Amino acid sequence: MTLLARALALAALISSPLAAQDAAAPEPHKDRVLLETTAGSITVAVETERAPVTAANFLRYVDEGRFDGIVFYRAMRLEWGEQPNGLIQAGTQYDARRTLDPIAHEPTSETGVVHERGTLSMARYAPGTATGDFSILLQAQPSMDAEPLSDDPERRAGFAAFGKVVGGMDVVEAIHAMPTDPDKGEGWMKGQMLAAPVTITTARRLADD
Repeated sequence: MTLLARALALAALISSPLAAQDAAAPEPHKDRVLLETTAGSITVAVETERAPVTAANFLRYVDEGRFDGIVFYRAMRLEWGEQPNGLIQAGTQYDARRTLDPIAHEPTSETGVVHERGTLSMARYAPGTATGDFSILLQAQPSMDAEPLSDDPERRAGFAAFGKVVGGMDVVEAIHAMPTDPDKGEGWMKGQMLAAPVTITTARRLADD
């Protein structure tokens, strides 16, 4: 095929209705939230279209001021993979004055929001018990994604991812690197609690650009 023929074929493809439809497909809407912490600012984009139940829950906590004054209390560190690796966790920690009712579980196999670097993911016990605690990942953790064909109910459900850090990953890494108390925490979380938790002073929605 000559260069002219290739150019004409490419032009025909670009001008086809299917190509125009793909080019015009809008990005899923995301609400941005600014977390002001005592360690710096973190901006997150919340997947209100792809993970509507989980996103609405997070935004309700923000809008009602329930996250103002909570802390990042946990830094889980993984020694494998690209470093730093693991997650940090914050939330209401079942404080009755702040915590809302549990929400329905939204698996990644249904939302398409997977666990990558900077992903926000709901903390929970059994699926359907998530309330006001969430994690931010330092690196991709595909093992947290749903595995619909698994025989293990936990792996089948996975964790509910619902957003991503779009500014301030350096602050996330700084919190992750802070000292932990070897005597704090229970069970497998022992030794993962920050010696000096980092306060989220305010959590507010940002206006759309």
